[in-house]
Amino acid sequence: MTGSRPPFPPFDQQAALRKVQAAEDAWNTRDPQHVALAYTPDSQWRNRDVHLVGRPAIVEFLTAKWEREQNYALRKGLWSYDGNRIAVRFQYEWHDTAGQWWRSYGNELWEFDTAGLMSRREASINDRRIEAAERRWFGPRPESEHGADFPLW
Repeated sequence: MTGSRPPFPPFDQQAALRKVQAAEDAWNTRDPQHVALAYTPDSQWRNRDVHLVGRPAIVEFLTAKWEREQNYALRKGLWSYDGNRIAVRFQYEWHDTAGQWWRSYGNELWEFDTAGLMSRREASINDRRIEAAERRWFGPRPESEHGADFPLW
């Protein structure tokens, strides 16, 4: 069973905003099995210089990612949408095993099938070393902040 994930394309602004918030919420669980269910079984990813195909590869990738990126907290913002595609910008903070904090900046391009599952994801990401005192986020976004924009850097 591959499931489905409303809202379904074609997206209007409200549906695209709901899709972006749902993705942020899922990734903030840091549960690879849960997150992978939002993707088609043959979903294709480019994440930085890594290329993946399929849910098992996504689970393996996310498991390693969240072992490396500890106390991960993510914010996503809708950039644009059209038909079955959504573009987002995002930032997330995390620390490595040595305790060094990082803020990662990125952009993603998403494409969905008719069941609302993501069939294609392209992510470009850059990391910036930060001090603990510079952190902005300390966990999932509270509902009162859904849809709020975040600083450029």
